[in-house]
Amino acid sequence: MAAGLGTRMRSATPKVLHPLCGRPMLAYVLDAWAATADGAAAGPPVVVYSLPVEAVVAAFDGQATFALQEEPRGTGDAVRAALAVIPEAVTEILVLSGDVPLVTGADLDAVLEGRRADDAAIALASVFAADPARLGRVVRGEFGTVERITEAKDATPEELAGNETNAGLYAFDAAWLRRRIGALAPSPVTGELYLTDLVKLAREDGRIVAAIEFEDDGRFDGINDRSQLAAAEWSLRVRLNEAHMANGVTMRDPSTVYLDWTVGLGTDVTLEPNVILRGSTMVGDGSVIGAGSQLLDATIGRGARVWASVVESSTVEDGATVGPFSHLRPGSVVGAGAEVGNYAELKNAHLGAGSKQHHMSYLGDAEIGPGANIGAGAITANYDGTRKHRTTIGEGAFIGVDTMLVAPVSVGDGARTGAGAVVTRDVPAGKLAVGVPARIREPRSRPPEHAAE
Repeated sequence: MAAGLGTRMRSATPKVLHPLCGRPMLAYVLDAWAATADGAAAGPPVVVYSLPVEAVVAAFDGQATFALQEEPRGTGDAVRAALAVIPEAVTEILVLSGDVPLVTGADLDAVLEGRRADDAAIALASVFAADPARLGRVVRGEFGTVERITEAKDATPEELAGNETNAGLYAFDAAWLRRRIGALAPSPVTGELYLTDLVKLAREDGRIVAAIEFEDDGRFDGINDRSQLAAAEWSLRVRLNEAHMANGVTMRDPSTVYLDWTVGLGTDVTLEPNVILRGSTMVGDGSVIGAGSQLLDATIGRGARVWASVVESSTVEDGATVGPFSHLRPGSVVGAGAEVGNYAELKNAHLGAGSKQHHMSYLGDAEIGPGANIGAGAITANYDGTRKHRTTIGEGAFIGVDTMLVAPVSVGDGARTGAGAVVTRDVPAGKLAVGVPARIREPRSRPPEHAAE
């Protein structure tokens, strides 16, 4: 059931589309359904929506069947709408709320098994709540049978003294549900059809209603406002981080590691404090993501290190290092063993294997060959005010400090630029460019590195 807009969220976004760990909360509910013993074989789930939350259909297109609740009139009306699109051959129906993202497939299986064991018309999840507050109470008869569910506002003092509450998860005998859903009467107060009234109807028919008891650990807590949204994300983060640590990831301080559910981590990855990994980020075996780093849709190879840097939609290959205080903007590649250092920035640039870019430099729309060195303060002037142009730097080239490469331009293999050069034309392989604008010279021969004095 996902038809409610969620007015207490105070948002234009439908409640079930609010993100938790990078995914809409409804995605976790559908995951729980798919994780049941029969979920994969049962066909797509049915999501009940209303016109104010029509965005749900586009968000989960291809993942579910949809039933329109034209005028939302309560949970009973939502199930009535769902029955219109559920095939007649279905013999068992599971009903859960789209705003309860912490529920698991094992929880759903427990309720289904409880219904089957007693051939019950209804099985429901119940929680003995430490603080039942305004939750609906499960009312039992003289011999412990479930007789009805009473909303707190309608409960007697004796009923309010009980703390067995309705968790909002149900399994139904489908044939019985189809026959009796039409008997639900509108509430005289709200005009809504309450699904919980089916409990009383089942008992009138002499059918069993089974209550499957669960711990009061928050797994059935619904989300109605931003505070509850934050609490649910915390719980999901704990669950996710613990799963990664069980699979061989080291987290120095798990409470400060923020991962999206879609992030992939290899074995022996180390995540230091205050790390945020978002989107489709993948980190290879043995890599270290250092304190203060943020990665979005990034691919990090094996044995690499990213420290106090931002990597967006870019690739850092095996053994490369990035940071501290570097920024890889979308479309960038740092080749194997390459180094990107303090306050260096790349945008749609490929830094070749073993190359080095340190100290406050900018490479935009550039192709840098292997083994090149980019000096402090060097930049590619890639934008002429109308179009972007590319710069090519060859293998083993040496770009001097404060060099400006005015694209489109190329620097050949083994070529060099002098400090402060403004390069406006191509530099042939093995040549030296110096001056403003740069002139091409033969490089000076240098004495052997270890020449005798």
